[in-house]
Amino acid sequence: MTDRLKKNIIELTRRSAGENILAPKLPLIVLADNVRSLHNIGALLRTADAFAVREVIMAGISGTPPHPEISKSALGAEDSVKWHHADDALTEICRLKEEGWRVCVLEQTHNSTPLQDYRPEHNDKLLLVVGNEVHGVNQLIVDVADVVLEIPQYGAKHSLNVSTSAAIAMYQLSLYLAM
Repeated sequence: MTDRLKKNIIELTRRSAGENILAPKLPLIVLADNVRSLHNIGALLRTADAFAVREVIMAGISGTPPHPEISKSALGAEDSVKWHHADDALTEICRLKEEGWRVCVLEQTHNSTPLQDYRPEHNDKLLLVVGNEVHGVNQLIVDVADVVLEIPQYGAKHSLNVSTSAAIAMYQLSLYLAM
């Protein structure tokens, strides 16, 4: 059963953080709208690394590296993923929209599109916006979105952790975006 042996760290090593920054990326940016938990920011960076996301934008009160709590969950992804901070999420989103990025908000709204049913257009550049752990994405941002995506849920709880839902969305969107 050697085909089921777990890979060791050498086998799992892909490239250095510097090489990763320069490697081809998906046309996908993730924007964290007032995400307060530094652990969630770290998890967003780590997942962005896994799915070759072009950039992570931390907006508003969202924390930024360097910070020990971010590093604890990012595990070095803060050095392998391009990121920056924007004071105002809506201003940043409008700027990116003018540059041709399609704004995809991950939120529960009336008439939202189930994530699994969304198919980006060929050559779409997607901006995935995820929101605050309590209040979600700001309604003003929802109002300017090109599409609102929702992850269907079947349990008693009404929401997922922001970094968990962002990871699901990054994975699903990566299936349709060509590198």
